[in-house]
Amino acid sequence: MDKNPFIPLKTADLVIVDGRVDEEILNNLKRLNLKVIQTIKCKEVEDSISYHPDIVIHPINNNTLLIAPNVFDYYEEKFHGLGIKIIKGEKFLHRRYPDDIAYNVGRLKGIAIHNFKYTDEKLKYYLERENLKLIDVKQGYSKCSMAIVGEMSAITSDYPIYEKLTSIGCKVLLIQPGHILLKGQNYGFIGGTTGNLSEDTIIISGSLCSHPEEKKILDFIKKNNKKVVFLSKKKIVDIGTIISLYCH
Repeated sequence: MDKNPFIPLKTADLVIVDGRVDEEILNNLKRLNLKVIQTIKCKEVEDSISYHPDIVIHPINNNTLLIAPNVFDYYEEKFHGLGIKIIKGEKFLHRRYPDDIAYNVGRLKGIAIHNFKYTDEKLKYYLERENLKLIDVKQGYSKCSMAIVGEMSAITSDYPIYEKLTSIGCKVLLIQPGHILLKGQNYGFIGGTTGNLSEDTIIISGSLCSHPEEKKILDFIKKNNKKVVFLSKKKIVDIGTIISLYCH
């Protein structure tokens, strides 16, 4: 399978979201008729990313998640009976980079993007089993750095990722870094602000009004035949990717 698991095959009915998101975001997700699973804190990593789904979870495909052993028991209970297979990863996450990046792998159709020197070995096994081409980059926070817009299109502020993906024919919008909130850090990443509700709808954590490249971002999304649902009127914030799934 070379489908991008960050884009549900049909409209999602479940999302995994940062356990710290405010009531506005939670209520708007529920208004979309979504079951919301809030993350538990991964105490072993930096506080700023300790609730981020994309730090501890990687969707292998549309019904299989690989989860860091630090927090596996919590998700085993949360996903019980929902028809979603979960697999325990091998790499135990720790506080300092690169010991916190093992599961933060970016995906587009047919490819996986990461600093594969530090990828969890079990995750690599499953990525290869999905017949994915592994694209090696220096950026360990690869998924954080990529807002998935389409099967072969993304937005990033990471120039080496932009350069690598455009060289293999992907459509990529390069934006300037910054202008995204992430408490405890200078700024967050664009990939951590977004998720895909379906093949034609992107969800974004907050407003782009204060982002200097708002128009470029929205135009790029529109050119990819996507519509946007904003989950908050507040400034856009990195919440570690909104992972969307549907239950069988």
